[in-house]
Amino acid sequence: MHTWMISRILVSTAALLFGLCLDLQGMDRWSALSQIESGDNDRAIGRAGEVSRYQILPEVWGRFAPRNAKWENPKEALSVAKEAMQERCDGFERSNQRPPTDFEFYVLWNAPGQIQRPSAAVAERAQRFCNLIEKTPGSEAGAR
Repeated sequence: MHTWMISRILVSTAALLFGLCLDLQGMDRWSALSQIESGDNDRAIGRAGEVSRYQILPEVWGRFAPRNAKWENPKEALSVAKEAMQERCDGFERSNQRPPTDFEFYVLWNAPGQIQRPSAAVAERAQRFCNLIEKTPGSEAGAR
């Protein structure tokens, strides 16, 4: 009985440590974007009519979403967000001969017109975005 209890404590401790290690890994860009934009709320609607966990502007949704796509569906919202960002990142890469940093990625998402000079509010949110993914190896080259 005593051995069983020690084993259980060791397994629980290992699981806790493993869980902490996972938390320290950071998030990928899309998870961080969802967290910053809506707190992962699939039913979020912003002041300017932005929809989904990614807070996609209505005109962006209309341009990139398939006809019957549902913005409340996280997979469909992610697909639309990725298409929009692919276009923005491609334009950034053509202009700058490099992919955007995590900071620039967020600015391209939230305020693409401010990519050269983000406002203080956009820069602060971009920094929060970076803080969420900072510990993820290869995040800058990673998930577009």
